Amino acid sequence: MPYQDTLDWMFSQLPMYQRQGQSAFRKDLLNTIKLAEHLNFPEKHFKTIHVAGTNGKGSTSHMLASILQEAGYKVGLYTSPHLKDFRERIKINGKEVGKQFVNGFIKRNKLFFEQNSLSFFEMTVGMAFEYFKKKKVDIAVIEVGMGGRLDSTNIITPEVSVITNIGLDHTQFLGDTLEAIAFEKGGIIKPNIPVVIGETQKETTAIFKDLAEKNKSRIVFADQQQFTENHTSDLTGAYQKKNIITVLQAVKELQEKGFNISKENIKNGLLHAVKNTGLMGRWQTLQLNPKVVCDTGHNKDGLTYVMKQLSNEVFEKLHIVFGVVNDKDLGSIVDLLPKNATYYFCKPDIPRGLDAKELKGFLSNFGLKGDAYGSVNEAYNNALYNANANDFVLIGGSTFVVAEII
Repeated sequence: MPYQDTLDWMFSQLPMYQRQGQSAFRKDLLNTIKLAEHLNFPEKHFKTIHVAGTNGKGSTSHMLASILQEAGYKVGLYTSPHLKDFRERIKINGKEVGKQFVNGFIKRNKLFFEQNSLSFFEMTVGMAFEYFKKKKVDIAVIEVGMGGRLDSTNIITPEVSVITNIGLDHTQFLGDTLEAIAFEKGGIIKPNIPVVIGETQKETTAIFKDLAEKNKSRIVFADQQQFTENHTSDLTGAYQKKNIITVLQAVKELQEKGFNISKENIKNGLLHAVKNTGLMGRWQTLQLNPKVVCDTGHNKDGLTYVMKQLSNEVFEKLHIVFGVVNDKDLGSIVDLLPKNATYYFCKPDIPRGLDAKELKGFLSNFGLKGDAYGSVNEAYNNALYNANANDFVLIGGSTFVVAEII
């Protein structure tokens, strides 16, 4: 089966949360455990770092992988969702899994997938774990897809667990309070495995401490630690400062477990995170004159960071290409969106995309002005046409909007 046919089968026949929503959500790990057994438990053949959180887990995962690469380790990296090509989800030292392996894995296991009605995410996790085992990685950084406790990645026993922060997102699955969401994400805390919490939040601290105590796991809040060096990263955006602190504490935990990671490795790993891992879409500049930036921040906390970064920019007029998915709580983000901008409303090209006219209708009630367009690219091209050299064009609202532009 050609690679594109394999992808078409994966996307069209199996549930996938990012595209379909609630129908793809699993209530337990039974299918993942069954798949691991079918594959002879590949996740037991390499060391791991497990990364969860509402925002920043992707950036944190990529920076950790980059630092470990600089230290000379063979590093697997599993993240989601992808922006352009499915293979972005599974990398070793920044190189994407080959099309041949993707084809072969699906072909070998297709009957099992069909017989057990595995979801897109479940079989993708199995694919990553088998690939990392086959290629004999030293360690793999594993990013949680959604939540933690019931996430398909949560069959690993990592060297360290990392939870970046907690915000209100995916509330229909994880709960509608910070405490409830913290409990779900805290489900990655394992017995006697240290856990690093990126941000101290009054609503979640007690939840994490209780889970750590029950698991006899040492818990460290990264933002309460003192770091003597002021590190920077090639992942731009002021919000990366919090992620860097989380990364530094996670690296410290690895060093205490015997990983040979020098100060120079840390410095270079942070400075070359994009180069080493190929991460895209985090306050990424696409062109100048006019300056065009895209960012995948899409929930309240993520957009708060994006708008704070935007406030540091100097421009004459602001143009925003904006689209969301249809289960987005627009009421939670509308106050963050600048009223002094011209909006180009669009629908990401996925089943869950919210109709552009519906999006325009809702946001116009809050003083946001702009037109609805038939596609993301049409919206983007009109923004570029209308923008002068000294203007600023921001693309966002959804990972899928950014994916269509990059």
